[in-house]
Amino acid sequence: MNSSPPSTRPRLLVIDDDRKLCRLIADYLDPLGYDVTTVHTGPDGVERATAEAWQAIILDLMLPGLDGFEVLKQIRRTSDVPVLMLTARGDEADRIVGLEIGADDYLPKTFSSRELLARIRAVTRRTARTPAALKDSDAEIVIDKLRINPGSRTAALDDQALVLTPVEFELLLSLARAKGRVKTRDHLLEQIREREYEVFDRSIDVHISALRKKLGDDPKTPHFIRTVRAAGYMLIDPDADTY
Repeated sequence: MNSSPPSTRPRLLVIDDDRKLCRLIADYLDPLGYDVTTVHTGPDGVERATAEAWQAIILDLMLPGLDGFEVLKQIRRTSDVPVLMLTARGDEADRIVGLEIGADDYLPKTFSSRELLARIRAVTRRTARTPAALKDSDAEIVIDKLRINPGSRTAALDDQALVLTPVEFELLLSLARAKGRVKTRDHLLEQIREREYEVFDRSIDVHISALRKKLGDDPKTPHFIRTVRAAGYMLIDPDADTY
């Protein structure tokens, strides 16, 4: 008996109690090459998200059983899978909380199909690299006790692995490659979001804050990431710092 080879199509998990919206998302993405699985409660979402491998998760904020924030917290305990949060109200406070917990991007529920596809491609592109695609620029970066491996997309501090979301890793890598030089918020947004963004988009500040916490960095007396007023952020070069 011949068995079918495993599918190589990207696997997406949609966690949303709006069954009609789930069907619309699946019907739109399936012909574009995605395998879409849908679940409709918070507990079911946590179970599926943590038990299987996914290229990305689309997560609604308002869910029965557990809300989207709690679902995301539980996912982040074991996984750095890209998570795109859906917010019905489009409230900035909800978006900021989601980003602080570990969401990679957010999308109001009034989204168009093309915008959803663009966001999915953006968050999955950052984690789609394979060893065959490694270049010389992917050599390990060592800054004091911080080690960053672009090839395996891992980072460690004091030989302890850092659990970073894809966006946090991209931010850290971007800052590390430019250590000692300021990276503007606009530049960082262009690199990690790969889309048009709002003029007053605060997501960079939220992600930097989360990254600082994981590095144990105090913004008032930083060891790694310094805020440069009216400019952006800089990863401190311990061998050249004159501040």
